Amino acid sequence: MHFNILKHELVPYFKVLSREEVEKLLSVYGISKGDLPKMVVTDPVSRAIGTREGDVVKIVRRSRTAGESVAYRLIVGTGMGDIRTLESDEED
Repeated sequence: MHFNILKHELVPYFKVLSREEVEKLLSVYGISKGDLPKMVVTDPVSRAIGTREGDVVKIVRRSRTAGESVAYRLIVGTGMGDIRTLESDEED
């Protein structure tokens, strides 16, 4: 039996951002990609939406009390070496 995790009521909306959207996000907040919170590529939702290392995802959570909150995550591999590699790539 298969289950589509994205259709579960407790799973928020996820969107993989385009390169232009990532550049705008980083510019607005004055940060680099490596400063974003991380999400591993093996996360069930990450797999379901087909992310790759280096992607940035937008997460929109709905709440009866807070309305809506938006968060962003950088997709990384499962080892710490992957994070350092992504950060050094940005400096080039």
